[in-house]
Amino acid sequence: MSFLRDNWYNVGAVIFVALAFFMGFWGDQFSQIQVILIFSYMALLVHQYEEYVLPGGAPAVLNYVFYGEKKDYDRFPINKQSRLVVNGLGYPFYIVPIFFPNLIWWGLATMFFGFLQLVAHGVIMNIKGRTWYNPGLAAVIFLHVPIGIYYIVYIQQHGLVTWLDYILGVVGTVAAYAIFVILPIRSLSSRETPYPFSAEEMNRFNVIGKLRAISASRL
Repeated sequence: MSFLRDNWYNVGAVIFVALAFFMGFWGDQFSQIQVILIFSYMALLVHQYEEYVLPGGAPAVLNYVFYGEKKDYDRFPINKQSRLVVNGLGYPFYIVPIFFPNLIWWGLATMFFGFLQLVAHGVIMNIKGRTWYNPGLAAVIFLHVPIGIYYIVYIQQHGLVTWLDYILGVVGTVAAYAIFVILPIRSLSSRETPYPFSAEEMNRFNVIGKLRAISASRL
């Protein structure tokens, strides 16, 4: 468990590379809708790596900016344990529809979740942090959104979707956010947690320094 807490995003990077080779050589054995869903899952892996490694700094953005914690932002409300759970639960959420592509509503739920990231990263975090970019936004703009739009266009053109699927997709997105994000964060948040983020993770992209400089310039 300790290894995963420290390296889950690196494991995700390995999975991404493996999938890239696999899809390049054997991707034609999947249906078109499965290919779209696989690339959507790969977009999630890129999104997570952008948030925590290159350029990184998501722990500071989430705790300091999104949740407004100005004291224990290296561990509250999100810490390394809750981060592992939240991001780990994203895997089955995105993988299940790959194996069951007929569950159109589930596929839509993952795509809507990606659109929701645009609101979080592109609007809320940038407004709160008074920035134009935060780690994770590039993957949202260049991967999640276009893949999500393509998926919707595809299922529409091929008559695979109903209005009930759209409704269930929205409900699925809300349920996923509540169960996979809010619940783990709230149940595992503690200022006394033994799983604070490392100084390296907090200092990536110099997020705190940039945010403080922006705040000081506005005074």
